[in-house]
Parts: sequence; C-alpha cells; structure tokens
Amino acid sequence: MAPLPSKTIFPIIFLLFTIFSLSKAELDAHYYDQTCTQLEKIISETVLNASMHDPKVPARILRMFFHDCFIRGCDASILLDSTSTNQAEKDGPPNNSVRSFYVIDDAKKKLELACPRTVSCADIIAISARDVVAMSGGPYWNVLKGRKDGRVSKASDTINLPSPTFNVSQLIQSFAKRGLGVKDMVALSGGHTLGFSHCSSFEARLHNFSSFHDIDPSMNTEFALDLRKKCPRPNNDGDVGQFLDSTASVFDNDYYKQLLAGKGVFNSDQSLVGDYRTRWIVEAFARDQSLFFKEFATSMLKLGNVIGSENGEVRLNCRIVN
Repeated sequence: MAPLPSKTIFPIIFLLFTIFSLSKAELDAHYYDQTCTQLEKIISETVLNASMHDPKVPARILRMFFHDCFIRGCDASILLDSTSTNQAEKDGPPNNSVRSFYVIDDAKKKLELACPRTVSCADIIAISARDVVAMSGGPYWNVLKGRKDGRVSKASDTINLPSPTFNVSQLIQSFAKRGLGVKDMVALSGGHTLGFSHCSSFEARLHNFSSFHDIDPSMNTEFALDLRKKCPRPNNDGDVGQFLDSTASVFDNDYYKQLLAGKGVFNSDQSLVGDYRTRWIVEAFARDQSLFFKEFATSMLKLGNVIGSENGEVRLNCRIVN
C-alpha cells in the first residue's frame, strides 16, 4: 500500500489527538459544582448508613465498581436489570456475589429529589467506591465525574472479568486491555483487603490440585488445611468461605503481608508473589502502607477513566434505561 502524503497524515494525527483529548476532558472533579451541590454529602451519608446496617456493603460496592468498569467502561451497565429478552451483567456468574445494588438505588432516589435528571448512576458508583474505601480506613481522592449511563448490559460479557484462577500473565493482559499497567494491577488487587469469597472460587487449590500435589504448594500449609476444613468436598453450604485478609473490614496493606506469608486465598492473588514482575511491588506495598494508598488512589482514578459508550444517558432509574 502506498504511504499517505504528509499533508494527509497531519490532519489524521490532529484528529486522533483531539478525540483523545476530548475523551479525557469529559471527566471533571467539579462537574456537578453548579448543578448538584449536595451530591457528595447525599452519597456519603447513604453509603455510611448502609454500611452500618450491613458490614458487607463496602466490599460489595468496591467490587461493583471494578466489575462495572471492566466490562463496557464505567457506565453503570452492572445496575441494569435482566428482562424477558436479555440476561444482564448483574446476573452473570461472577456478579452473583456483588449485591448491595439497593445502596445505589437509594442514593439515586435522593439525588433525583435534590437535583432531578442530573447525576448519572455511573458517577454514583464511582463516588460510592471512593467513600467505602475512605470510611474503611483507606485513602480519599477527588473522583472525576461526568460519566454517562450505558444502554447495553449482557451477562455473557462477564466472561471478560479477571478470574480468581488467573496467573500473572493473564492478569497483566486483562488489565492492559483497560489501559492499566502492572503496578495498577497489583494496587487494584489490594482492593481484596475488603472482602470475602465463597469456597467455590478457591476450593480447586485445596483438593486434588495436581497429579503431584493435593494442595497448591504455593499456599501456607497450616492456612490451606484450615481452609479445607471450612470447604470440604462435597460442600453443601454455599454460604461458607473465607475473608480475603485478616482485617477484612479495614482497608489496609495486610492483604500484601498475607500474600508474602503464603496466605492468598485466590490463585490470582498468590501468583503475584511468585512472579518477578509483581513480587517487588507486593513487597513494597507490604512494607509501606502509605505507598499502597497513594498508588491505589492513582489506579482507581485510571480505572474510573475507562469511559463507556458515547451515546449514554443519565438514567432516572438505575435499573432500567430511560
């Protein structure tokens, strides 16, 4: 194919630069300063109240933000209900444990009274995720706002979420598709400092792991035997599982300390220690909680910049398109 003349190349480069600049400029920390001054107060009070009544809320809201942004960008597609003709993201297998959608619904109802047809459900999720981290002892950052709500949500798309069985190479590839680097991946994995997992997500590490090992040899033996007691085979109790670090209601760097001790619950977590590309970051975060907090906030802002579809809307009800 013949090369493009230089006169043609410059407008193309300029156009691409302009489109990229506009997409970055869409989000602004002060987006609602003139249109919904009570926004942050309403959301934080709603999230705090829900968390006081149900301690599982913070982990679920943080997971909700991750799972929303990883599918079609941060467009609140995870909030849409399934219909008779479409199974939505929230009903995809990886999202069965997200729940707490009512918290976003509650905040949305209050915001519609205070400033109707103004605040997107996607922005409510992003602000709520920041709030649950901060109220659990983690960092606070200024959330960039101005997202629009998507109109498409498919359960089949949840296959694109990172799996708890992934190795480091698979994790790096998955995060790279969202414009996130290795350090972002390790920092965002630290979100597991809040949370709980059911046995089904890690029991393969505990029984008949390989032809040579019954238990995953990367696990701390005592820890693995304790998990086997909680997750026997067959396991008839679907509610049984394990907290993902030893201070599961506090946002801290204990998650990384647990990994270095061989006590990562997921294979995807423990693999971060066994790979030279990520171990040094785990060690740095385990040593320095303030460094982890700084990098986590930075990476949350980058993840929040994964914008959804351009023809979005501000939903009046987060569960259905307008």
